[in-house]
Amino acid sequence: MDKSIYIGMSGAKQSMLGQQAHANNLANVNTTGFKRDFAQARSMPVFGEAYPTRAYAMTERPGTDLSAGALMETGRDLDVAVNGDGWLAVQADSGEEVYTRSGSLSVDVNGMLRTASGEPVLGNGGPVALPPYDSLTIAQDGTVSIVPAGGPPNQLVQIDRLKLVNPSQDSMHKGTDGFLRSGPEGQAGTVAPADPTVRIEPGFLEASNVNAVEEMIDNLQLARQYEMQVKIMRTAESNSQATARLLQNLG
Repeated sequence: MDKSIYIGMSGAKQSMLGQQAHANNLANVNTTGFKRDFAQARSMPVFGEAYPTRAYAMTERPGTDLSAGALMETGRDLDVAVNGDGWLAVQADSGEEVYTRSGSLSVDVNGMLRTASGEPVLGNGGPVALPPYDSLTIAQDGTVSIVPAGGPPNQLVQIDRLKLVNPSQDSMHKGTDGFLRSGPEGQAGTVAPADPTVRIEPGFLEASNVNAVEEMIDNLQLARQYEMQVKIMRTAESNSQATARLLQNLG
């Protein structure tokens, strides 16, 4: 069979993978702090005994768009948005330190400060734990202060400070759990040092940086490419059948 069918097949596969990436971006258009993923494939010549005569499609993952989303004011004491460059450090289910821009926080029954998806938020010495309190404030430098339960309103006690980091964007990659890690992709993430220059905006949340219109257009383009690759496979099959008939007639 003519090997062009494999060219069409590899192209169709990469188009489907690209559609999955853009569909995931669209699904998270309203997810707080979400960073959209890129999807890309390129042609790779197939080398053999002579000159390369075929080109197959191969997936490339250029990475994640780490640009900031718009800030949305909520007025909630436990909502924080990173202002400018930087990340909020949290503890993943595996126990490793990971990074996010999703600052919709909450306090569980044990006083642990957690993200909206349940991960503990890290402070200076590990997960932030709060004693019973009447009110809570988070400063722009990440300092967490409370008025202890039953205490006077002017008795503000500093409990901890959110760990805010700002590693090089070139060193960061997104894991399958949606969190960012510092270090080479495919390896365990490295722990980034706290950066005292990172600032947050209390009472705000960062919106997703997904542009729904762009994602829909890209999906339509990929759908057209998929149709073209399917036509290539059909043409290869038709040519193969015509060749078989010709050989039968010659025989």
